[in-house]
Amino acid sequence: MADPFTLEHRTYYGIEKTLDKVTAGFSTRHGGVSQEPFRTLNLGLHVNDDEVNVIENRKRLAEAIGTQLNQWVFAHQVHDNQIQKVGQKDKGKGSNSYDSGMMGIDGLFTKERDLVLALAYADCVPIYFFSKEVHIVGIAHAGWKGSVKGIASRMIETWVKEENVPVESIHIVVGPSIQHCCYEVDQRVISQVDGALERVYDRPYTSTENSKFQLNLQQLNKQLLLKSGVLEENIHITDLCTSCNVNEFFSHRKEKGSTGRMLGFIKLDQ
Repeated sequence: MADPFTLEHRTYYGIEKTLDKVTAGFSTRHGGVSQEPFRTLNLGLHVNDDEVNVIENRKRLAEAIGTQLNQWVFAHQVHDNQIQKVGQKDKGKGSNSYDSGMMGIDGLFTKERDLVLALAYADCVPIYFFSKEVHIVGIAHAGWKGSVKGIASRMIETWVKEENVPVESIHIVVGPSIQHCCYEVDQRVISQVDGALERVYDRPYTSTENSKFQLNLQQLNKQLLLKSGVLEENIHITDLCTSCNVNEFFSHRKEKGSTGRMLGFIKLDQ
């Protein structure tokens, strides 16, 4: 099966059109004005880059997908499992200031057209949510902490219970992130992974010779989504690894914390 992400512009990969009337993608590190170590398209306002440069970079990405920056909504992310419904009143939050983003939130969703939901990444997993029957889209930021706390499952449960979205209509795309080839963790993390996967026997990790583990965050989230009732054929996962492809993406682990941020973004078009 073809990768769901294709390079549509030097500034971003777009999600192949599995659904009409949705624009979604993931930015690269190219086409901006930031200097080292953020060269060039750093989109994070919280990494000590020049704020003027970051806002210019955000404007360039917004223009590349045919929007204006004041249509975008950002979150003040904390590696947790809280999600928030977004409406027109939230338009522009976090676009020019990190602290004006939606506080303590790692997942956003909306039924409103032309609002762009955006979250920042530099190895963590971007998870995109669509429905074929209900006009609704969402995005989540799932590092290992948010993953084991069930942020993906919380999005599904909220849509089903509060937004009347049939679970079988929900499609998932898992975007570029650090892959298992580059992601080594210790027993402390694996213990929490095991706790989250109670009664699931297909474990998303392998042990190494140094008593560590290679963790597959993408498969961890897939297992949790399946537990929430999402159909397996509706889950699509990219092969793009942010750590392996550090010339294309920022990688917090590969670059030892001194790096920029990409954005995952999604919007309903009409």
